[in-house]
Amino acid sequence: MEFEQYIWQNKEKFYRIAYTYVQNKEDALDIVSESIVKAIKNKTKLHDEQIFKTWFYRIVVNTAVDFTRKNKRVIYLSDELIVREEGREDQYKDFDLEKLMAILPDKFRIVLVLRYFEDMKIEAIADVLEENVNTIKSRLYKALSILKIEMTEEKLGGFINESK
Repeated sequence: MEFEQYIWQNKEKFYRIAYTYVQNKEDALDIVSESIVKAIKNKTKLHDEQIFKTWFYRIVVNTAVDFTRKNKRVIYLSDELIVREEGREDQYKDFDLEKLMAILPDKFRIVLVLRYFEDMKIEAIADVLEENVNTIKSRLYKALSILKIEMTEEKLGGFINESK
C-alpha cells in the first residue's frame, strides 16, 4: 500500500490518537499534520516497509507527547457527544467515557485507545510505544482497573444521590 493511500485511509485513527493526548480538535489536527510531514521527511530511513504501520503510529504518539510537553496546560473537555464510527449516538445516558478516559494518565489512556479503539494487538502496541509486551499488558490491566473503580464509584454515587 502506498504511503499516501495508507495515511488517507487511516486519517481518522491518527486523529483519535492525537485527540487522546490533547483533547482539542485543532491541536489534534496539527499533530497529525506534523506527523505526516515528519514521516515524509524520514521515509527514506525506513528500511522495512512491513513495519510502516507501527512506525507511523509511533511518529503520531511521539509528536503528541512532544506537543503536550511543550504546551503543558489545563485540558478542558468539550461538550460534544461521543459518536461511534457508524454515526449512531451512544445509548448510555449516564456514562461519560470521555470524562472517564480523561482521568487516566497518558501512559494508560494511550494503551486503551490503541487496544480497543484502534484494535491493535498487544505486541503492536508495544512496538508503537517502544515498551516491553509485559509492560503494555500491565498498563492495560491497570487502566481497566482504574476505569472499573471510577465507573463503580460514579454509579454508586448517582444511586446514593438519587435515594436522598
